[in-house]
Amino acid sequence: MYLSLTPHPPEPMNFLNADKVEHALAYSFLMLWFCQVYQQRASRILVAGLLVALGVGIEFLQRMTAYRVFDYADMLANGAGVLLGLSLISIGLGRIGVMLETKFFKIAE
Repeated sequence: MYLSLTPHPPEPMNFLNADKVEHALAYSFLMLWFCQVYQQRASRILVAGLLVALGVGIEFLQRMTAYRVFDYADMLANGAGVLLGLSLISIGLGRIGVMLETKFFKIAE
């Protein structure tokens, strides 16, 4: 949430629609992570809905600032990321979330 609302976020990757890719990857990772915590289908569907609502809510919060831009395409990218995460879980690639988390924290040390 901090990166979504800060006045000076890090520069996005440098290619066309890179910020949309970043949105999708972030929400995909969140979905993968929460699917490790919540194993039941109903719980995962609830988490997916809550993540989509979070993405929409953050965009509306950005609209209320003078330094961030409201963008429907960001909402779509967030939702696409949630669907990507669910898709990876459904085809048995859910451990990717654990692997990515491990690599991320190893880099951060």
